[in-house]
Amino acid sequence: MNQPSDQAFYDRADAHIDLANQQLEQREGHGKVSASMTFAATRFSAWITARNFKSQAEMAEAREEIIKYYCEQYRMMLEDNLDEHIQNFDQYVLGKQG
Repeated sequence: MNQPSDQAFYDRADAHIDLANQQLEQREGHGKVSASMTFAATRFSAWITARNFKSQAEMAEAREEIIKYYCEQYRMMLEDNLDEHIQNFDQYVLGKQG
C-alpha cells in the first residue's frame, strides 16, 4: 500500500487509536475493544458508501463490488501494519528500545 503523505490522515487514525487505548485502560479487554472498533469502521464505511447512491436498488447492485473494495483495502492496511509490528516487535510489544 502506498502510505498517505497527508499528516491529517495519521492524526485522524491516531485519534481513533487513542480512544481504543482509553477503553483498554478501563479494562474492557483487547478483544472487545478491537471488535467494537472494527464494527464502528464497517458501520461508518457502509454509511459513507450509501451516501454515494441514488437508490437502494443501485446500492444493492454494487454490493459485491463494495465488499471487495473494502476487503482489499483492509487487507493491504493490515499487511502493512503486521509487517511493521513484526519488524519492530521488540520495541512495540516488549517495550525495548534498540
